[in-house]
Amino acid sequence: MRSEFIVSMSICALLGAPAVQAQSSYPSRPVTIVVTLAAGATNDIVARALAHKLTELTKQTFVVENRTGGNGTIGAAHVARAPADGYTLLLGNTSTLAIHPSLFSKLDYDPVKDFTPVSILAESPSVMVVNPKVPAKTLKEFIAYAKANPKGVAYGSPGSGSPFHLSGELFNSQAGTTMLHVPYRGNAPAMTDLLGGQIQVMFDNTPNVLPQIQAGKLRPLAATSRERIPQLPDVPTLAEEGFPGAESTSFFALVAPRNTPPDLIAKLSENVRQAMHDETVRKRLDELGALAVGNTPEQARRYLDAQVTKWSKVVKASGAKAD
Repeated sequence: MRSEFIVSMSICALLGAPAVQAQSSYPSRPVTIVVTLAAGATNDIVARALAHKLTELTKQTFVVENRTGGNGTIGAAHVARAPADGYTLLLGNTSTLAIHPSLFSKLDYDPVKDFTPVSILAESPSVMVVNPKVPAKTLKEFIAYAKANPKGVAYGSPGSGSPFHLSGELFNSQAGTTMLHVPYRGNAPAMTDLLGGQIQVMFDNTPNVLPQIQAGKLRPLAATSRERIPQLPDVPTLAEEGFPGAESTSFFALVAPRNTPPDLIAKLSENVRQAMHDETVRKRLDELGALAVGNTPEQARRYLDAQVTKWSKVVKASGAKAD
């Protein structure tokens, strides 16, 4: 009986040894975080702040690799096909992990099946802004104006199917307005036309519109977040104005290829949560108008599943297609 017990314990020890060893030694070489947008974009800034802190915490190098193109699909597909060893990760966002499944008829990756969530890193609220020539000082006044001019109010976005396009469609459905969507090739030309009065309204990230608001060149009507934006404390949220269903906060998430060992995900997630709660990282995100999150893999999975469900309904209602 004693010999059987000893053999049983030995087998358990051997079976458990690889997992324990893998977690204790990870990472033992440089880790790559793939970003699907160019250097300088918000995704890239978040990734580099995270990579810098993870390098400090683990004493191993975390590097950011920008793989652009295909509206983010090229970089995401690359990580989906990478070895599931914890050394190639994706910093995904609302588009790559929540909107694309409904937007593209063919996608080289499945954001639900092909990735294992590590953590939601941060959320970034948007602001609904109008050209000052629009005769509406509040959201209620704007809705009345838009309904009275069903063909005279247009909103711009960086492209069809972008989070900012769909934020406008979500608002239309909630407020009963029929604002016309005007897609642009990027954020800059859309902003130029908004400032020039060629379009009347936009939904955009806080850092992009804050300088124009402060200069009096744009008027903020509402924040799309659950709570008021610290940099714009006098601007009410859509929920406060009676439209809680129009909330459309963008997010940034860290995911790994599917079948990455659970022990590595746990170790990585622990380090990521510590990084996202670091004061320096939080301050950097605050400068971007983003709120650090840093949650568990289980919480991240529930969050991502809810986002996919939410945006699929908005994409379907808008009729947007990327191909």
